[in-house]
Amino acid sequence: MSNWLAPRVGSGPPSRLPSDYRYLEDVIRIGYPVQDARTYLKRHLGNPVRYKLVEARRGENPGHVRELEIEPHAGGGLVRVHSQRSMPDGSPASYFAPEELVTVQAVVEMDDGGQVNPLHPRDCIVLHVPVRSYLRFLPAIYSGAVPTQRRDVARVSERSARQWGARDEQRSTAVEVHHADQYRRFLFIFQHLMTTVTERIDGIPSLIDPMATDPHFLPWIASWVGFELDEGLSLHEQRELVRRSIRLYRTRGTRAGVEEMVKVLTRTEVRIEERKKPRPTVLGAMHLSGGRNIEERFLRAEPGGFYMTRPGRAATTFFALVLEHREAFQARHGERAAAKLRRISQIVTSEKPAHVTFTIEFEESVR
Repeated sequence: MSNWLAPRVGSGPPSRLPSDYRYLEDVIRIGYPVQDARTYLKRHLGNPVRYKLVEARRGENPGHVRELEIEPHAGGGLVRVHSQRSMPDGSPASYFAPEELVTVQAVVEMDDGGQVNPLHPRDCIVLHVPVRSYLRFLPAIYSGAVPTQRRDVARVSERSARQWGARDEQRSTAVEVHHADQYRRFLFIFQHLMTTVTERIDGIPSLIDPMATDPHFLPWIASWVGFELDEGLSLHEQRELVRRSIRLYRTRGTRAGVEEMVKVLTRTEVRIEERKKPRPTVLGAMHLSGGRNIEERFLRAEPGGFYMTRPGRAATTFFALVLEHREAFQARHGERAAAKLRRISQIVTSEKPAHVTFTIEFEESVR
């Protein structure tokens, strides 16, 4: 795959527009290849994306997005996003100008000249992709490169002109404009079919890429390494688990494996302190737990508990899962903090060795 994250030299900053139009501007300003543009937009926007093939102009890169349109799902005018190339003096730049002197900016405008509406998740994005179509194999009269009328002159000999008074014979050949347009549209049918087949062939390597493949292929990829994928997880978590499945299998049950599993599934930074025993029960220092589960105890802001442990139990059978300070944890996750804590407890319980016991602690001070 090409390095489509790197902008071209001379690209200017995108214009300031509300909502998610900055992603559309990036596609036009950078000049994404069509496959990379579809991946980029689906990853950041999630709108339906399709493409439309157009005839390549002189100096254009075939397969790179020229412009795009937004078809509102509720009807109304189309929104066009196209590029504007300019020289340092502000004059328009042609395709023959050196790229290091050209500034590329994306222009967003309505077809009817009205105000640009915010992007809706159901709006369809249509990419205009220039291609070298089969028109180049036709006579120039059909591709529009020459006038649609041609005149041929058959010269007669000088003797025939003196003896018989013969004159040069002129023959005209004309092709009406609408006939040429019909021929071009007919050939674009085959162009679309061939491009679709070629695109499927080029997309075969992405089938085994967990971050780019269709979600239906994720369990199939996970089965290659015997990894059981929980389809109840979000799509992003499934992709991350499959991508790291081999490393997670190698480190499962270890300190690094548990920490990474919690990070992937909850996006929460944790630290494990091995061989750390819980605080033992001491007469006069005990307190009764006021919640039925870890969520209720977190919401009631109970202090750390004291535990009854079997005398002589080795320290290697204990560890502490240390999270950030309670206030920082609450501020980061908001109303989902209690549910996030319960999720962390479930993950660690399923990943730790069966003979090991753990406690969850919070940092004593805010970092």
